[in-house]
Amino acid sequence: MSGLKSATLGSFLVILLVSVPVAAQQSQSTAQQQRPKLYNTAKQKLLDGKQIFSYTIARPDPALYCQVAPHYDFIWLEMQHSTQTWADLERMIAACPGVGVPMVRLPDEYESTIQKATDIGALGVIEPTVDTVEKAEAVARFAKYPPDGRRSQGGGQYSQVWSSKTNDYHNTINENMLVIVMIETPVGVANAYDIARVPGVDGVLIANTDLGNFSLSKPGSPEYEGLVKKIHDATLKAGKWLGATSPAYASGRPDSKDMLFFQNGPSFDGYQPPGRGAGGGRGGAAPPQ
Repeated sequence: MSGLKSATLGSFLVILLVSVPVAAQQSQSTAQQQRPKLYNTAKQKLLDGKQIFSYTIARPDPALYCQVAPHYDFIWLEMQHSTQTWADLERMIAACPGVGVPMVRLPDEYESTIQKATDIGALGVIEPTVDTVEKAEAVARFAKYPPDGRRSQGGGQYSQVWSSKTNDYHNTINENMLVIVMIETPVGVANAYDIARVPGVDGVLIANTDLGNFSLSKPGSPEYEGLVKKIHDATLKAGKWLGATSPAYASGRPDSKDMLFFQNGPSFDGYQPPGRGAGGGRGGAAPPQ
């Protein structure tokens, strides 16, 4: 009888040990399925492993913004190489609230700058010329509310812009905010892993044009490709998303499978943007910066 009890107890323990992990996996899978999709659809596509492309706007044009925003994964609002003002960007985003994914390439990493980008309703920030961990930390810190960052809760049109997507902007924006840093110099390349692994940084963008400019190397040369590989390897090692300013990197290269986001490139629905003259807007095969 005791042998039978022991056998029964042993069978029960085996079943218990097997069933607990299975139940945990099922619970985790259910939780993931029930997790609401992000209203930052560009970030959601990255989470789904998809490539995303953008349309660049470097001059104030609310009509153009509203025309192209529904057709591209995100809109690259240019503030580094542009004379646009924050009021210009504010008017464009407000012209069609809740449409598209506005992201701003910042002119610097200061709190006051990032505060303006988030207050006007941007769902992402792109920081150029990141050479140091400290610069990456500043961008991540000021782009998000506590406890993830130190964004100030002030006035702005952000809650009105995204009211059709969420009734709780404050408690949902951190996970929807997309923080991208650009590596453009040999110094940045040398620090690429430490930059990429900064908490709050979602991805690293290879700045194709300036990487050659600052390194005095030509794209395609062994020196240049060596720098690209170092950024590639460091970013993937850190577990972050990798992209390039050149949409040509989206295919045809051994590392294209790892490249997920780009400045410019095609719309996701076949839409062809209107011509607006030099600097007005760039999608499709326009040159990166």
